[in-house]
Amino acid sequence: MIKFHPNEELLVQYVQGNLDSALAVVVGTHIDMCQHCKAHARDIETHLSAKELGASTDFSELTMQAMLEDILNSAAPAISAPQQILDKVTVEGKQFRLPPALKRVSHRLGDWSKVPGSVWRAPLKVDDHSAVNLIYMGAGASVPEHTHRQHEATLVINGTFNDEHDRYHDGDFVFLGADHRHSPQTAEEDCLTLAWLDAPLQFTSGMARLLNPFSSLFFK
Repeated sequence: MIKFHPNEELLVQYVQGNLDSALAVVVGTHIDMCQHCKAHARDIETHLSAKELGASTDFSELTMQAMLEDILNSAAPAISAPQQILDKVTVEGKQFRLPPALKRVSHRLGDWSKVPGSVWRAPLKVDDHSAVNLIYMGAGASVPEHTHRQHEATLVINGTFNDEHDRYHDGDFVFLGADHRHSPQTAEEDCLTLAWLDAPLQFTSGMARLLNPFSSLFFK
């Protein structure tokens, strides 16, 4: 059972199309996995649509004619070669099935690379300005204790991880700000997550603090 969900503000911004495109992929993937949020997002969309239709709109005949001419005179969209869509990803010999929202951008997935803490990372470039990361933690792996200079969103795709605050399972969406400090880790089970950051991590303990000048290379 999914315990952690995007808040109302994030869901409204998602439906309105106002989220950062990379964060929208994380929220959209959670909605793929969560029937509760899928229904809630539909309710928000219905409410916003009704509100929009209820607003008075006055289109003159001249305006309508101009809009029609613009449509007829517009250039046909360019037809690009079909992109390779991945149904699943493979890391460390294990395969994980991708939810629909991730499949749609899977052709943008980069190569896997190992990062500190026995963790693997594959960047997914959503557009020219935004990216998320698939993060794989093997059993018994950990990320050093850190805080967030701004915000971090983490979605569990498969498996389980825990930190000082709770334990997270398939579909759980965790949204943390600069006032949160934690050290994600796995126990007997491995875990694949989708992670978004709007600023690099800030490591806070031990030798890991030496990585702060380079943290954007690993987790951004």
